[in-house]
Amino acid sequence: MDIIEAGFAAASEGEAEAIKLIAKENLRAEICSFARGVKSDIDAALKCDVDSIFLVIPASDIHIRHKLRKTREEVLKMVEECVDYAKDHGLVVEFGPEDSTRSDINFLKETINAAVKAGAERVTPPDTVGILTPEKSYELFSNLKRAFPNVPFGVHCHDDFGLAVANTLAALMAGAEEAHVTVNGLGERAGNAALEEVAVALKIHYGVETSIKTELLYDLSMLVSRLTGIVIQPNKAIVGENAFTHESGIHTHAILSEPTTYEAIPPELVGRKRRIVAGKHAGSHGIRAALMEMGLNPTEEQLKEIFKRVKEVGDKGKRVTDADLKAIAEAVMGIPSIQPIKLEELTVVTGNSVTPTASVKLNVNGRTIIEAATGVGPVDAAINAIRKAVSAIEPIRLEEYYVKAITGGTDAVVEVIVRLRKGDQVATAMGVHEDIVMASVNAMISGINVLMGSNRTSGLRNAAQ
Repeated sequence: MDIIEAGFAAASEGEAEAIKLIAKENLRAEICSFARGVKSDIDAALKCDVDSIFLVIPASDIHIRHKLRKTREEVLKMVEECVDYAKDHGLVVEFGPEDSTRSDINFLKETINAAVKAGAERVTPPDTVGILTPEKSYELFSNLKRAFPNVPFGVHCHDDFGLAVANTLAALMAGAEEAHVTVNGLGERAGNAALEEVAVALKIHYGVETSIKTELLYDLSMLVSRLTGIVIQPNKAIVGENAFTHESGIHTHAILSEPTTYEAIPPELVGRKRRIVAGKHAGSHGIRAALMEMGLNPTEEQLKEIFKRVKEVGDKGKRVTDADLKAIAEAVMGIPSIQPIKLEELTVVTGNSVTPTASVKLNVNGRTIIEAATGVGPVDAAINAIRKAVSAIEPIRLEEYYVKAITGGTDAVVEVIVRLRKGDQVATAMGVHEDIVMASVNAMISGINVLMGSNRTSGLRNAAQ
């Protein structure tokens, strides 16, 4: 990244401390703090040793009247004084005339002119409530670039109508040189333009090379998701679970022959791997490919029976996880179910005055492993204990955790679905139980067994042949 807006220094002591720590890392990127049009915000940013500020001052009458309770003349004076103050203290200033897309275009130009005359290096008019369309975005930035040909412009779009990425691309096409983006599109309300979508669209559609290492986008997305606790929707472009997952028989048959038939983006470009999954829409070619990933190579007759059973499960409205497919295939092929990991004991302690703690006793390939871990709750503690016990043998990562109640009441049966990763391998598994901790543990162990069992299954099959 070229510029990182690390936070809002005046928001809290914790926020300021975080910005300071980022500024001390000596990153290649310019480190920036958000700031309002008051000198105390600029002072707070200065204490964090940032390189620049994104100085946001309202430009629309609705904000000027109802939020600031000032006049246009007072706003122009505020712009001039704040930019001048920041420049005197050695900061790079990026001016953001807030709510630009609902402002009077002539007054918007007045605010930009005042900021540039006072020394602002860049101008980024925010689409604060996300009302732009691509056509209006192109028109606005074309207009501004004609009026200020020597001023570098940025674009800052919100996603209230789901158009943030499209509006960002339109602004760049009209002459904007900088785009404000966020990982996974996180941001106020419906969020902002997504980094991964803008970067990949620029590269593939427009041939624009940036400094972004696109092959790291997926790992970055997963990291941010875990740290924020905000789950990525499965059908999210580029980084969603389903973005490179194929189930339909029509698709998988063609994909296996030539990936570009149903993929406009090579998954490797963004650090992903193509997945073929089983389900009611699956074809036999896709199921065979998925089984081969697990080290299973059924005969044609066995494949027909596996295919039939998968369809039956799917027609009942049930999701066919990798663990389900493996179990079906092993049953049809007469292969003993291989479970490298078995749960022997689980103890969880929780309460309002104790840290949730779990201890597990696992049988891993005949070897007993006992581990304990803490967590934010009993489920987290139990999963952490299992991961700790297994990590010495296989580094397995929990990527997604989903829970829903199947029945009502406090004794409801719950269904937990997890998605786990070991290197390039991904496995989904399900656990069902009246106890959410046990449902979670069962799902984890089933998924780990899929990941750990593939090579052993392959070896057993070859030995049998």
